[in-house]
Amino acid sequence: MQNIPQLDSKSRKMVQCDVSDIWHVLGKTWSLVILRNLSTNETIRFNELKRLVSGISSTVLSDRLSELESHGLVIKKIYQEIPVRVEYSLTRQAKELEDILGDLGQWANKWKPKQKKES
Repeated sequence: MQNIPQLDSKSRKMVQCDVSDIWHVLGKTWSLVILRNLSTNETIRFNELKRLVSGISSTVLSDRLSELESHGLVIKKIYQEIPVRVEYSLTRQAKELEDILGDLGQWANKWKPKQKKES
């Protein structure tokens, strides 16, 4: 088992705040799905990502990408072309989440209720 250092009250509040902040971002609808799709592609354009995340509106996708970018999880690269080309990719920080999210997916699959067979 890992040795976890004891934190003073101020440090403990900072850690709790950081954890709360990231869960606020990752807990929003579509955030994890967007990150999963970004993790399977080196870079991806907005409309391609929208096709992969079926059911999401352009407005919500844009909002989530902006939030993920502001929290340092997504890089948005704008090419000065006509028409303008915008690509998204994961930051190094977000790539470190891939293993955690993979483990979370395995856990969810392990514990999801079994579908009843239709007769």
